[in-house]
Amino acid sequence: MMTTPERYPIPGVGVVCVDDDRILLVQRSRGPFKGSWAVPGGKVDFGESMRDAARREVHEETGLQVELGPVIWTGDAITEHEHYVLVDFLGTVTGGHLQAADDAADARWVAFADLPGLSLTPTMAELIALVRP
Repeated sequence: MMTTPERYPIPGVGVVCVDDDRILLVQRSRGPFKGSWAVPGGKVDFGESMRDAARREVHEETGLQVELGPVIWTGDAITEHEHYVLVDFLGTVTGGHLQAADDAADARWVAFADLPGLSLTPTMAELIALVRP
């Protein structure tokens, strides 16, 4: 008799960086939300703390270094085949040069006023409501 393998949620992190009336976003280049915009972030590697993962993901996707503040949001991103448990931190850019890399097709500061014209990942509406000036 064949059994279905157990599946578990995947821990993920994000970093919300706001600069006056702009928010740092990346355009996903793969996965279920390919082409959509979101805050920088990704999976937590085994043995890595959530804070270390958050800093690493921002650097990998944008080339920027950040200082992390408090957790600003927690939630789930569930698709037919994946379930992510997400923890997003407030962040402040402390260095680096903005350039898309890794699994980001693009990385840029986006004015809050320009967000309605972008395709955002499903969890972004809640985040924007928390940080929009």
